[in-house]
Amino acid sequence: MTPDTSEWASAEHALGYLAKQHEVPHRTEGEATLLELLPPVVRTVMDLGTGDGRLLAAVLAARPTAQAIGLDMSPPMLEAARTRFAGDSRVRIVNHDLNNPLPETGGFDAIVSSFAIHHCSDERKRALYAECFDRLGPGGVFLNLEHVASPTQRLHDQYLAAMGTTRADEDRSNILLDVWSQVRWLTELGFEDADCHWKWREFALFGGIKPGAEISESGPMDEGRTGGMQ
Repeated sequence: MTPDTSEWASAEHALGYLAKQHEVPHRTEGEATLLELLPPVVRTVMDLGTGDGRLLAAVLAARPTAQAIGLDMSPPMLEAARTRFAGDSRVRIVNHDLNNPLPETGGFDAIVSSFAIHHCSDERKRALYAECFDRLGPGGVFLNLEHVASPTQRLHDQYLAAMGTTRADEDRSNILLDVWSQVRWLTELGFEDADCHWKWREFALFGGIKPGAEISESGPMDEGRTGGMQ
């Protein structure tokens, strides 16, 4: 399926989402679980589809010495993120469409994402996870708080009801896939401890760890780690 992400270039659509994001049920539970799974030391972090920087700000609050890159392709989202992080030398916001290969930005201790990758085709999702694996240093983590598919139409309708919406109002850019297929991909790509760590209806937090030395203040012991952010 070819994703239709054109509406995210619309200020009306993007700002409408931002206005409602604080009302998304149980979202803070998923975010809190993601923060719990970060390595004790995070020197470099990348946020895929950063939006207005909500998740990235939470990560930086938990790991304040980290240097960060946030990627997004929506002009209204980019403007909101740059406004949020104005004057913060730790953060660089980059215009990038996740349907394209990740930019060459060096290596990371953590790569995170929140409700963004489900707009990519399934083929692109898997390729993107492989790119994340390549960019993580040994012991680095990939954590994706995501909108995933329900296993049945009944459960999908229950999710819509819980969200106070209907099939007619669903986002046309959604390309949903079940969480366990994506966890299996992570394992196949080489991630360790790949798992779904939290789930509420169609919201799931899943991820894995790149094998190798644990991250320390002086950096991983494994010489295979790539350089820092460029």
